[in-house]
Amino acid sequence: MDTVYKLLLVEDNANLSVIVKDYLEYNGFEVVTCDNGRDAEKIFQTQQFDLLLLDIMIPYKNGLTLAEDIRKKDPNIPIIFLSARSLHEDRIKGFKAGGDDYITKPFNAEELILRIHSVLRRCKQSTTSVARQHGIKYQLGKYSFDPVNRVLAHENGDERILTGKEGALLEMLCTDIGELVMRDEALMRIWGENNYFVGRSMDVFITKLRKYLQDDPDINITNLHGAGFKLDIKKSVKN
Repeated sequence: MDTVYKLLLVEDNANLSVIVKDYLEYNGFEVVTCDNGRDAEKIFQTQQFDLLLLDIMIPYKNGLTLAEDIRKKDPNIPIIFLSARSLHEDRIKGFKAGGDDYITKPFNAEELILRIHSVLRRCKQSTTSVARQHGIKYQLGKYSFDPVNRVLAHENGDERILTGKEGALLEMLCTDIGELVMRDEALMRIWGENNYFVGRSMDVFITKLRKYLQDDPDINITNLHGAGFKLDIKKSVKN
């Protein structure tokens, strides 16, 4: 039986709230709605949720403050901001307030579902904590990757120790092989900021990872323009 995730949607636009709620429920989610930050915090304290969808400009307590207060009580709850505020500075404020993703209005409904699943996967199974607790290593075709020691090894015995950012980026890709790793999320998690220059830097790191893995034609890192990256591989296992 598939897991039913319970979401808290905080949106003061009644029409948009109904539309989003209906679409989410149609796609298998359980959704509780609220139209202000004060009541949303009370609801959060009395019910269990898997993820929060927060508008920023909501009455009584704005979404940024709400996220910061909730983070003090539960540092691990996934939070996605849904906001009409699209400036770079606004997105940075959202991530600094504790957001795992930031989606600007108007948004594509299918992309919303995709981003929710992406955040849920990553927040339910933190790569770093799992790797350090259980010693997970990834077998990627002719390569193996040890995320704790950042060692990428070829079956012929050649080894390469990745830099911190190279290792963190490959680790994110390995966690969700065949799934989209959101560009914005990778930038904030690894670089701590999201702008044109760090975005170009990440593109360089992706190019380096492709080069490191080029001896196995079954491995491919694809770029979905403006969205993110996917690690595709014919065979992969966790040891």
